[in-house]
Amino acid sequence: MLFTSYEFVIFILACFLLYYIVPKKFQWMILLAASYFFYFMAGTFFPLFIFITSFSTYLAGRILNKLSDEQQNYIAQRKAELTKEEKKAYKSKMNAKSKGVMLACLLFNFGILAVLKYTNFAIDNINNLFMAVGSSKEISFVDIIIPLGISFYTFQSMGYLLDVYWGKSRAQSNFFKFALFVSFFPQLVQGPISRYNDLKDSLYKEHTADWIQIRRGLERILWGYFKKMVIADRILVAVNMIIDDSDYYRGGFVLIGMVFYAIELYADFTGGIDITIGIAQVFGIRLAENFERPFFSKNIAEYWRRWHITMGTWFKDYVFYPMSISKPLKNATTFSKKHFGKGVARRVPIYIATLVTWFATGIWHGASWNFIVWGLLNGIIILISQECEPLYARFHQKFPSLSEKRYYQGFQVIRTFLLMCSLRLLDCYRDVGTSAKMFLSMFTEFRITDLTAAEFLDMGLTGADYFIVLAGVLIMIFVSLKGRRGSVREAIDVKPFIIRYALIIGLFFAVILFGAYGIGYDAAQFIYNQF
Repeated sequence: MLFTSYEFVIFILACFLLYYIVPKKFQWMILLAASYFFYFMAGTFFPLFIFITSFSTYLAGRILNKLSDEQQNYIAQRKAELTKEEKKAYKSKMNAKSKGVMLACLLFNFGILAVLKYTNFAIDNINNLFMAVGSSKEISFVDIIIPLGISFYTFQSMGYLLDVYWGKSRAQSNFFKFALFVSFFPQLVQGPISRYNDLKDSLYKEHTADWIQIRRGLERILWGYFKKMVIADRILVAVNMIIDDSDYYRGGFVLIGMVFYAIELYADFTGGIDITIGIAQVFGIRLAENFERPFFSKNIAEYWRRWHITMGTWFKDYVFYPMSISKPLKNATTFSKKHFGKGVARRVPIYIATLVTWFATGIWHGASWNFIVWGLLNGIIILISQECEPLYARFHQKFPSLSEKRYYQGFQVIRTFLLMCSLRLLDCYRDVGTSAKMFLSMFTEFRITDLTAAEFLDMGLTGADYFIVLAGVLIMIFVSLKGRRGSVREAIDVKPFIIRYALIIGLFFAVILFGAYGIGYDAAQFIYNQF
């Protein structure tokens, strides 16, 4: 059931009505039933997978809480009679049990994710290895359907598990309420990846219809549809044309293609997140923001603090930090300090944790070497930037006023944008080799004379299409700039009634009139559905 389908609009309207008609104590049950219905419509057996993850994580969380309470009670009751060594031994034994439960649940659920998402990738690499050594042996691929949003709900569940293990959260005692946390349907498609402590209060709370919040939620949904259907799905036609014919569209067309893809990806992903957050807001539920004007970033590290924020913080909190202070890396630091000096020792945990985190980020995005290389390149560039910070500092000491200049800030923004677009070529083309060739062709085969109006019109878009996309992009930029000074919707709220509703009605008709419909267009599924 596509977010952009009539079926989904009818479904979501029915959910809104039921949610506010039923007694408030049943509201969370309506959301749970709606979530499992939504997931059932995506695939008959999909609810089984999300149920298994929910139940196993719920059970593990309850066991972890029980072990923690048992440990505290035991020590409190025998505080006077236990020696320091006995207390330490008992804590060590109980911590080992808790760690075992946590690891078993992590391995079980990440194992499901790995089998479903990466089995054919592993088979493909094994077959390539057979071919490389001259063997005719070949393993057949497995026909696997990947459940909708499995990476999102697995990561959200495992984040909850680790928070319970670390004592940051108490386990939810009601299984069905926990099942709602895992399966809340607006965020199943593409996130955000919520934290239990952030979501639990508003998710389970009894909500009275707040017409201001409902109106703001509907406005945000409409804004998301505008970005998705007017901009992303329209420019998608040209993006596919350039990517699918890499023999013809080379040189300058690769530059055009990667900029078009950046526009499409941003409008598609943020549009979907706007719809998700807007739906939740109509229910009275607050979801975390996932973007903060990423294309205004001045470097790649800042970009990743602004793009897909909940994914970035998940990897930082549950992969980077735990790994950087882990015992193996502490041992590696000690070894490096002894043999190579303090400078190398200080970098070892950061380098290893960064590269492992970005490797995991890449493979999370897709079972492909393209995504692995893309992830590692992001990590490498961030590490190089960190190493160059003393040089940057000396440069800015010599030219202290330069960083305040608008033209220099503009250069930094454009540089970061083009760098990220170049890395995203690995997201576009079928393999690493083709991506590299297309990147190099921008320098070796670039001819400005190739970029004629006729060539642009031959990409499946008309002049009117380009005008609509340009107008849409300018509107997005304007809204982003206004958003730097505060909430755009709150700013609209203080406008006179006529202006406020003229803007909303205008946006509604823009979606109706200029959305990508008909022959040659497709109200496509959101890009991040594949993850």
